[in-house]
Amino acid sequence: MSRTTLTERGDARMTDEGGQDIDMAGGLRQALPWVAFVIAAGAGALLSVGAFLGVYVRPTSDDWCALWKARDMGVLGITSDFYNTQNGRVTNAFLTGLLYSDDMRGPKLLPAFLVLALGAGLFLLARATLRALRLPFPATAAAAAVLVLEALLFFAGTRSYQLLLWAPATISHTLPSILGVWAVLSGVWAARSRRRWARSAAVGTAALLGTAAGMLSEPFVAMSGLMAAAAGLLCLPRLGRTRDRFASTWCAAWCLGLLVGLVLLTTSPGARWRRAQQPKEPLTLSGLGETVRDWSRIWETIGGQWAYAGALAAGVLLGLAVALSERRRPDGEDTRTDRGPGGTFRVAVVLLPLPLIALGSLVAAYGLRSGYGAGGWTYARTWTSFLVPFLLALCGYGAWLGHRLGRGIDGTRGLADRGGPDDTRGQESGRRPEGTDGPGVGPGSPSAPSGVRAARLALLVVTGAVAVASTAALVPAVRTLTTQTVARSLAWDREDARIRAEVAAGRREVTYRPLHIGGLAEPFFTTVYEKDWAARCTAEYYGVERINRP
Repeated sequence: MSRTTLTERGDARMTDEGGQDIDMAGGLRQALPWVAFVIAAGAGALLSVGAFLGVYVRPTSDDWCALWKARDMGVLGITSDFYNTQNGRVTNAFLTGLLYSDDMRGPKLLPAFLVLALGAGLFLLARATLRALRLPFPATAAAAAVLVLEALLFFAGTRSYQLLLWAPATISHTLPSILGVWAVLSGVWAARSRRRWARSAAVGTAALLGTAAGMLSEPFVAMSGLMAAAAGLLCLPRLGRTRDRFASTWCAAWCLGLLVGLVLLTTSPGARWRRAQQPKEPLTLSGLGETVRDWSRIWETIGGQWAYAGALAAGVLLGLAVALSERRRPDGEDTRTDRGPGGTFRVAVVLLPLPLIALGSLVAAYGLRSGYGAGGWTYARTWTSFLVPFLLALCGYGAWLGHRLGRGIDGTRGLADRGGPDDTRGQESGRRPEGTDGPGVGPGSPSAPSGVRAARLALLVVTGAVAVASTAALVPAVRTLTTQTVARSLAWDREDARIRAEVAAGRREVTYRPLHIGGLAEPFFTTVYEKDWAARCTAEYYGVERINRP
């Protein structure tokens, strides 16, 4: 007759199922870095191609004007020209003058800079966020998430060429988001240092960078201003989530800088001239309705690209990696922590991003309609200001979900919470051990039904497949972008050589065959030469009186 008692059998059952949980978690720990590596390699390859395509960038549209103005006027001259006669975007003009000061060398290097700067900033921001939450930092999974977000930003939309390879658009609409990421990082680093001079410098830097951003991109001003204002309110010490006013002061300095820059921009002679070309109509209910329809069309277009689900999937994998990295101490001590923001604060952090993004994109839609008319919403290059926070929000929600699922799969949490099979806390009195929800209840309980664990594992496998598939879905867009960019560069080089030979021979008028790319304007986009700014800028660039059709 067996001498095993009922209690011993129960303990043996817990040990077996706990061992199954440990095996499942251990297997995921081993497999997850390789899955993340495959995803990172795929997204990184696409981004490398995009960065390398900068070598094949040739002038088009606004490039023609920027080239001759930077050459003939210099950096300060083109800055003055933008402020007085163009649009008032002083920061844009200054950066344009610097970038085009050596002909096309700057625009050719800019795509690689954008990819590296945004990727490094997001990677460090992820590290700082997890560190602030006292969670481990799985570098491979974080790199995979960052690279997927970048690939989606640059290649999943309808204007990939403009977002990555066309310098006038990247300066106005891609660069501001990178500026914002690095500004936040500077604030986080200063907050951690606790040195008075570092914090004062960070607040001053926030004001200066905010002013620069205010004279760079109006949609980014709206989006980043809303985000900073909300963050500043949530970080007020009276709400009990922060010990001092540094975070709120930093956010206030950023918002003040944005306001100063926007005022300088809107009151400039160039901005007044631009508004005079297309006077704004008074805001009416019908006009507001049209703006809302434009806004809905923007999000219908974004929602129609299923590859954006890759941001959510990459976040889930990151959260899973964090959860499975929390118990890696050789002494077996549970390194997990549930300490964090209070309930109300946590709910606000979770719920606020989407309404703020919706409001910021609505303001952008109104500005596009006011500045460009009924078709303004189709200027997809301007969507970057709210597309970046949207992708970050998707990734954040995915990370939260992945962390919860990862804790449920890792059955060792339940063993630690219960104190292991030898823990008899509360057994004599019939009470449950502290930190558990009872036998078989809770995400990490070792006695949770195996079907639940299998379902969670299947969901995570599907998530990995979605992340891989969303990256693979970008391959046709990158291939098309590569083919068009390289083919145009070869044709442009032949035409450029012919035109320069004719100019050297003394010709004052030359022919030019438009080479369209990325939905951008080229010479002869209008039949009236006096209104054809692209043709006139091309003529100035080559130093001739006029260019003509072939």
